[in-house]
Amino acid sequence: MSVDLIVEGQPGRIHGTLRCGGVTVPCSVGRSGLARDKHEGDGATPVGRFAIRRLLYRADRLPKPVTKLPVSEIAQDDGWCDDMAHPQYNQQVKLPFAASHEELWRADNLYDLIVVLGHNDTPVIPGLGSAVFLHVRARDGGATAGCVAIARDDLLAVLREVDTGSFIDIRTV
Repeated sequence: MSVDLIVEGQPGRIHGTLRCGGVTVPCSVGRSGLARDKHEGDGATPVGRFAIRRLLYRADRLPKPVTKLPVSEIAQDDGWCDDMAHPQYNQQVKLPFAASHEELWRADNLYDLIVVLGHNDTPVIPGLGSAVFLHVRARDGGATAGCVAIARDDLLAVLREVDTGSFIDIRTV
């Protein structure tokens, strides 16, 4: 049986909780808090129920995590298109890439583990937001650009529980 993740936060707040089974951990969300009406670049984390698709990870920084999700290593030339006018909007791309994009290979540790969420991907609608992930939380617990972030050890524990039938349910309380 698949395990779902529940993220709860208050409007306008960057801190909330993520629950996985009987365990609840602190999380960070977008700098604009949670939003029911997500738009590209607004800094908000979308409210809704999204499939958990797959895991990307930095093999140079940690061993392959234990999970039932499909797993891929992040390479130095991996990016994610955030250009609303480009046909590859909200998709993983290879760099160099002429259109606006986010680099997945980062100097910090935030993208050492990236859980790709099914936000705005079936179908992709230009402008409704891109690169909404579950990833490693900053040490200072700061806001994300629109993702959900938890401590690395907590994320490794969550990865052992979820599978391709799991969802993340992001809600306001």
